[in-house]
Amino acid sequence: MKKINLLFLLSILSIFSMAQEKKEFTLEDLIPGGSTFYSMQPQYMYTTWWGNHCLETTVDTCFEINPQSGEKTELFTVAQLNRWLDAKGDSALFRNGLTVTFPDPDRPYVAVTISGGQASDHTNMRKYILLDFKGGKKVWEQEYPADASNLDRSSRSKNLAFTWQKNLYVIQADGTRMPVSTDGSNDLVYGEAVHRNEFGIDKGTFWSPDGKQLAFYRMDQSMVPDYPQVDINTRIASTYSCKYPMAGEAMHKVTIGIFTPATQKTVWLQTGDPTDRYFTNITWSPDNKKIYGIELNRDQNHAHVVRYDATTGQRETVIYEENHPKYVEPQHGLLFLPWDSNKCVYQSQRDGYNHLYLFDLKSPCDTSEQKMSGGGSCREHVKVSPITVGSWVVKEVVGFDVKEKSIIYCSNELHPLQSNLYKVKVTGGKRTLLDDGKGVHNADLSSDGSLLVDMYSSPTIARNIDIIETKNGKKRRLLSSEDPWKDYNVPEITCGSIKAADGKTDLYYRMVKPVNFDPNKKYPAIVYVYGGPHAHMVEASRNYFARGWEIYMAQKGYLMFILDNRGSEFRGLDFENVTFRHLGVEEMKDKMEGVKFLKSLPYVDANRLGVHGWSFGGFMTTNLMTTYPDVFKVGVAGGPVIDWQYYEVMYGERYMDRPQDNPEGYKGSNLRLKAGNLKGKLQIIIGYNDPVCMPQHSLSFLRACIDAGTQPDFFTYPGDEHNMMGTDRIHLHERITQYFEDYLK
Repeated sequence: MKKINLLFLLSILSIFSMAQEKKEFTLEDLIPGGSTFYSMQPQYMYTTWWGNHCLETTVDTCFEINPQSGEKTELFTVAQLNRWLDAKGDSALFRNGLTVTFPDPDRPYVAVTISGGQASDHTNMRKYILLDFKGGKKVWEQEYPADASNLDRSSRSKNLAFTWQKNLYVIQADGTRMPVSTDGSNDLVYGEAVHRNEFGIDKGTFWSPDGKQLAFYRMDQSMVPDYPQVDINTRIASTYSCKYPMAGEAMHKVTIGIFTPATQKTVWLQTGDPTDRYFTNITWSPDNKKIYGIELNRDQNHAHVVRYDATTGQRETVIYEENHPKYVEPQHGLLFLPWDSNKCVYQSQRDGYNHLYLFDLKSPCDTSEQKMSGGGSCREHVKVSPITVGSWVVKEVVGFDVKEKSIIYCSNELHPLQSNLYKVKVTGGKRTLLDDGKGVHNADLSSDGSLLVDMYSSPTIARNIDIIETKNGKKRRLLSSEDPWKDYNVPEITCGSIKAADGKTDLYYRMVKPVNFDPNKKYPAIVYVYGGPHAHMVEASRNYFARGWEIYMAQKGYLMFILDNRGSEFRGLDFENVTFRHLGVEEMKDKMEGVKFLKSLPYVDANRLGVHGWSFGGFMTTNLMTTYPDVFKVGVAGGPVIDWQYYEVMYGERYMDRPQDNPEGYKGSNLRLKAGNLKGKLQIIIGYNDPVCMPQHSLSFLRACIDAGTQPDFFTYPGDEHNMMGTDRIHLHERITQYFEDYLK
């Protein structure tokens, strides 16, 4: 018996010793910008489509993947590309890996971009080159300024639009360069995203399907005040300005032009007076003759889908209207069916959840008002039919399966924390699940939609990549990544739900327990917060979407708690707009339900609670520290909004209305008025040149604290904007960590 017990003891000691030998993480391992960050991520394979051919690009080789067998066939190598380029006299060759695109689904063309020397005006140039990878030769090239931005190339016509030295230009396929504008300035902006990138806007130029006409934004912001920023890099610090339309103040005016390179003439859409209006989601008709857009009033509670004649700019008709007592928030333009140019798909939350609707543009209907969820209404000028229906959200349209006449999309139908791939028949609405029904999936579709590459993870899967036949759902595994953290001491990460402050709505949380967790100990806990619109913090992906800093803090003995409150995304309209006109109120109520749950846990030290967040999360952190000063001992607020009067028109007025129309709401969320409540240790950190949450927010709060006699701490990153990048990001998380180590541990 003694011998057996001794062997048992030795085995236990051996296991314990092995556990002790597990590696520890560094911030360099866990934070983007760290020297070892990417080596600590799950293995990945870079796939792309050449028409319906699935390709993989590695550092030095491009392969074609057989979708049935998964076998790979070499197409070409970097060495071959370099030879083909050098044979034609190009001096700058590929030396840093394979970064290529395949713009023509019907021809074996690979597109590369290289340095192109200098033009006669001493402008540094770049070259965009098409190589025939089967013939092994260059077939076409296009040269443009190396410092050009907002590049937008039509694969059909090979025309290139770009902005350069504050103006918009087009270069035709034959190399002819022409200015679209000549009066561009800080006040007059051409060819760039407008309305501060709200409403899904991420670009400012839009080629027609045939590539022969260019729709573009022109933004007059001369009436918008200049916000001064300081550049400390000059011998005597200098200032530069950025245009910033604050809530309730004058906003820019946007117009839309259509430029035709063949005539070098511009036609302007006849939108009427652009004052206090938004123009979003520009879409061309398949026949290149019409332009569609969504127009909103300044209150953002009434949207019109409008059709224009692309030749004359004439406003033809409104095809659909939607209004809501709080706000309408279009994020997507029309998607025309590839097999029927008279029908298109529209995304809307009109029935309470984001869903797909079919517009039949050839079937006008009466304009009788129809009720929407939440008290809104819509007016259908064309026949509108729902494609998807249910108490769940369509998160993304991936594309069309042309043969099956179906739409491929991602939704959270199976669970609010998941994102699964479905195929839905446009006629009849029959839905088919294409993945395994678990986790969070992202897809990339072939040109005709018959195949897709499915990249996904789950709480227990680091990363898998499959190729799927959309007709029958048949899968072939391309990659199953090992967990790169298998040799590390990883904390326990769990997910659960609690009820919101309304007593009925489920809220989901993530908890990261301290490494080597002992339920008999008491641990300090940090609540990581965001909580604002168009974001979520918890999902059923790898490690429940845990951030690297949470893992690092768990390694240092902290319990991390993250809760998605009402007001965050992907839970439906009522869930999201409950915060309307009083940002920070309902969100804090839900966060405090999370705190109540934390305090109920025997291993949480209720006297050592911290809170941290960035941007809207910085607003929430400061709000929680000053509203519940006896609950939170330590907080770190990054890039916070302090007073919504100082935030921009588009976002601020959507969720708060104008200050002059909602003075009580703005007063209730003005954290300067709560500065005297601060008791715990609060550190505010900002980018010194933040153009999103202007330094005025944090500086005004510091002034209010000085006047009130409270003592926050403050740190800034000169030269950084709203987020720290590169090695500054490592420094930032070192600082955040040290603050909690100094005052919460």
